[in-house]
Amino acid sequence: MRAQLGRVDAVLVQAVIAAALSFAHLHDLASAAGQDGWKAWAYPVSVDLLLVAAWRRLRSGRDRAAGWCWFLVALAASLGANVATAGLLDLGDVPDWLRILVAGWPALAFLGGTLLAHGAPTPSPDAANDETPAPDAAHDPAPAPAAEPAPPAEPPAPTTPVPPALIEHARKIADAYKAGTGASIDTATLRARLGVPAPLADQIAAQLT
Repeated sequence: MRAQLGRVDAVLVQAVIAAALSFAHLHDLASAAGQDGWKAWAYPVSVDLLLVAAWRRLRSGRDRAAGWCWFLVALAASLGANVATAGLLDLGDVPDWLRILVAGWPALAFLGGTLLAHGAPTPSPDAANDETPAPDAAHDPAPAPAAEPAPPAEPPAPTTPVPPALIEHARKIADAYKAGTGASIDTATLRARLGVPAPLADQIAAQLT
């Protein structure tokens, strides 16, 4: 664990040193090209921010061509400043073409940063899955036939009034059946002993209960 922390610290120290040197070289070149004061300090910030934006676009995995394009542009600006300030260029007499490049850098960096930050996002897989495909009329199943309406219920058969004498006779039969068996007479037995139709036997049995 301690060895791993040591390697990480070494990498961070190296990164800080490299960033500081590159920052200073960019500042010196911008200052030599006529950008004095705070403007000379803004140039290295602009280059580093464009590098970070391009690297994030490459890490995101979308529109990698734009990411690589602006990453190489920012890297060329940083490397160019490092090489130019290494004694190969007289900072006291900067050529006109370099002054033009330094003066035009803010517009170029603004364009690259805007395109990287506000590029068209790639639709997420969830959004693609949420889209419901349009129905295909050629493959849709035929609509189910409408259910046929149920036939109207038949009206109940008219009931025939039971004569009181028949009810009394049936009650005597029921009393005798219960006295002999100990159980109430059922409708089928009552119908058989009276010799009447089933509907009439049901009416009589209903009045005996």
